[in-house]
Amino acid sequence: MVQFLDPTDERVPIRRQLTARPEHIAGTVGLLDINKARGDVLLDRVEQLITERLAGVAVRRYRKPTMAKPAPGQLRQEILEEVDFVIEGLAD
Repeated sequence: MVQFLDPTDERVPIRRQLTARPEHIAGTVGLLDINKARGDVLLDRVEQLITERLAGVAVRRYRKPTMAKPAPGQLRQEILEEVDFVIEGLAD
């Protein structure tokens, strides 16, 4: 079972609908480190789990230059062109 958590603090929750998930994951998964402390530790573990559980799925790593700003357009374009799925990780 997979549980999705929303870390935002919404005093009045906004109802959201999850995007349809594919039955099988194939291709390349991009892991985006937003450059917060220990985010790389989290994504190292995610990469390990993907490698162990999803045979044939490739992993590519990306990192924002700073956590304080959105990912630069060039980085977003690179991710768009190179991967099929993206996991964005942050930690403290």
